[in-house]
Amino acid sequence: MKDLKYLFALTIPLSAFIGLYVKGGWLFLTPVYAFVFIPIIEHLMPVSSKNLSEETKEKRAVNRFFDWMLYANAPIVFGLLIWGFNVVSTVNLSTIELTGLVISIGMVLTTNGINVAHELGHRQESIERFLSKALLLPCLYMHFYIEHNHNHHLNAATKEDPATARYGQTLYSFWITSTVRQYFGAWKVQMKLLKNNNRSFFSLYNDVFWYVIIQFAYLLCVYLIFGALGLGLAIATGVVSFLFLETVNYIEHYGLLRLKNASGRYERVQKIHSWNSNHVIGRIILYELTRHSDHHYKSSKKYQVLESHEESPILPYGYPTSMVLAMIPPLWFGIMNKRVPDDMI
Repeated sequence: MKDLKYLFALTIPLSAFIGLYVKGGWLFLTPVYAFVFIPIIEHLMPVSSKNLSEETKEKRAVNRFFDWMLYANAPIVFGLLIWGFNVVSTVNLSTIELTGLVISIGMVLTTNGINVAHELGHRQESIERFLSKALLLPCLYMHFYIEHNHNHHLNAATKEDPATARYGQTLYSFWITSTVRQYFGAWKVQMKLLKNNNRSFFSLYNDVFWYVIIQFAYLLCVYLIFGALGLGLAIATGVVSFLFLETVNYIEHYGLLRLKNASGRYERVQKIHSWNSNHVIGRIILYELTRHSDHHYKSSKKYQVLESHEESPILPYGYPTSMVLAMIPPLWFGIMNKRVPDDMI
């Protein structure tokens, strides 16, 4: 029964479904739930750094139940999107209601779209990789699949990594540098892969090119079926989703840089090169993404067996609270700058 706790991750889309059904101020239920209610609960609940026994980890690692909990997010995410498109094209919503709708669906695309796509993108099965790309589609961030797996895990905690925020860099500056550099980074990786395999730009294997085509086709279909308001919702929720993703990237890697050894090469990624969080609710809702140090230390580990390590730097608050603090740079710097080790800046 303890394994069912990850179903709690579905409370984020549930809150969005409730908002869509009731409308009015309820369309803001998702951000209120995520950034007010959850932080309060996390503050009241004890933080758990407890790890699983070796026997339990072995059983969990091969238990397909955990995989199916991820797969369930695909119909939920696309079901919510289609309902949202239908509502904006048939119901006269106020500007405030549209704002709440965009934020709510954008948040679902982050937590249950990009976050799940991130987990599945590290898998080897074709169906899981397909689902990963499908979930990235409405986020308009399909290039993340290439950039994250080929660049981020190789260059994390270095100045070469767009997703590693510099010490003293504001979140809003990071939004620009990370999104732009990751996009062009994905193209750079793709062109290198094509060159190494003697393939042309117009090859069927030019994935980033096809991602662009597929995303434009998605937006065109939304426009043809749901009109201009539907298209506006698709674009707005996509942008909100990847900005929330970059906010997560910001708090996960802020200020932490790997050292170079005598040969000029960076030291291997260690458990000290990502910020960790053991706040229980955030761990469950984000499928253990908050145990990020272990994920970078061994990216092949499935979410249900990620561990906490004593040497990993710890965020003083859970992910939702940390994201809110990051949006207020003076508060973020006042809390976090003193926690960044001097030799890693």
